[in-house]
Amino acid sequence: MARGVPRCSSSPDVPAARRLAVAVRRGRFREQGRQRRGPLGLGTEFESIRDYLPDDDIRQVNWTATARTGRPMSNQYRIEQDRDVVCLVDAGRLMGAPIGDMTRLDATVDAATAVALVADEMGDRSGVVAFDSEIRRRLEPRRHGGDAVVRAIFDLEPRPVDSDYDLAFRSVGGSKRSLVLVLTDLLDEAAARSLVAAVPVLARRHAVVVASVRDPDVDAAVRTPPAGVGDVCEAVIALDLLDARARVVALLRSVGAEVVEAAPGRLGEACVGVYLRLKERARI
Repeated sequence: MARGVPRCSSSPDVPAARRLAVAVRRGRFREQGRQRRGPLGLGTEFESIRDYLPDDDIRQVNWTATARTGRPMSNQYRIEQDRDVVCLVDAGRLMGAPIGDMTRLDATVDAATAVALVADEMGDRSGVVAFDSEIRRRLEPRRHGGDAVVRAIFDLEPRPVDSDYDLAFRSVGGSKRSLVLVLTDLLDEAAARSLVAAVPVLARRHAVVVASVRDPDVDAAVRTPPAGVGDVCEAVIALDLLDARARVVALLRSVGAEVVEAAPGRLGEACVGVYLRLKERARI
């Protein structure tokens, strides 16, 4: 599982995040493997009746108006705004591990940036908490908070200490119902036990999503036919890691969290996708 040289700081990829935000604004965001459902999702607040558009969700069709006018008609919904989105960015020891030409923390900072800038487009408030064994940075959710989130975490670096999830969760536990996006690592099964134990209290009040970057080298070690004994040993280690990760994911889902896993360059897109789906389903 060869490693590249990680980039030297966690400066977020703001241009990529802004491209995602523009795609959402223009109704062109399409999460990998999912169909687009029109600009900014379906929404939950009725606004008006209009002519049917080819990419409308079937749930939007107004059958009474269709029968009355003799042409397909759809309900227009408004996406609810003023929701809170809080990104919890783990900056503990596991997040310093290299993954390609970056670290795990770099990938999660990119994802937090993408979500915060899309929240601006959606009219939601965004905030961030960066933590390890203590709270490193904290920004309360605010309107048009994307740039403030970027400023809060752009120079964040991992520290060689264990992360205190309970402390981080308590920093948002008493606030209004929010989307709480926990950006962390799931490969270390022992370290994830404290995460699993802490989620239920938060999930009673908030929509909790745990997001983690997948290591392409680990995935490739399982998929690539071995050429020698060394490759076989590497594949066995990779399988053990993936099995442990799968157990953690199952436990997190059992205690009320949604789980997002994606390659480094896709994590922001995946987090934005689950954020939009939760808004569409009025979960936040």
